[in-house]
Amino acid sequence: MTQPVGHPNRKMRALIADDVQETRRNTRLMLATIDDLEVVAIASNGVQAVQLAKEHHPDIVLLDINMPEMDGLTAYREILKIRPDTGCVIISAEKDATTLQTAMSIGVQEYLIKPFTVEELETAVARVRERIGQTRINLAQTAQLQKQREAYLVQLAVEYAKSRRTDDKAIDVFEQLAENPKCEMRWLQNLAMIYIVRQKWGRLKLLAEMIEKRSK
Repeated sequence: MTQPVGHPNRKMRALIADDVQETRRNTRLMLATIDDLEVVAIASNGVQAVQLAKEHHPDIVLLDINMPEMDGLTAYREILKIRPDTGCVIISAEKDATTLQTAMSIGVQEYLIKPFTVEELETAVARVRERIGQTRINLAQTAQLQKQREAYLVQLAVEYAKSRRTDDKAIDVFEQLAENPKCEMRWLQNLAMIYIVRQKWGRLKLLAEMIEKRSK
């Protein structure tokens, strides 16, 4: 499990992505002034940034907005798919209101305009650190609620399977369980049997296709 940002035995991990070598070097030197942070990867374009994020699992990414192959905002969207708790500072040569709004809409926490000072960078990183901590708390709470919901659905499914219920409530419970990619095959089989009893052939076909995809 990922240790929380600020854990006494763990430094904050950072990834830098910029197509200008001087900016990459200067940003790294600036980040070196932050004691509890380490740069774990440096990329020269968005595609590299996404790949390195998969390999090094940074807590925060500092992305130039205009890069070849993939821009910073697109790269951050892809990184969030890998780890939704990753913080981000977008770096740009100019301040554009539309770009800023787009950045904020996808979850970017800070926006720095080149050239920026060490103090501005440190402040941005500190703010992102706080956001990351809160995001991870929220994700953990959501995961716990999901776990409790899943346990309740399984409890109902056991009762319904034992009593061979085929009503709408039973369908609802088994369909909710089926939404989980890791759903046990027995619940999918129960759902299939209910569809057959209720003659819901369209849903049965979709369920069969889903089971086939998951078995590959």
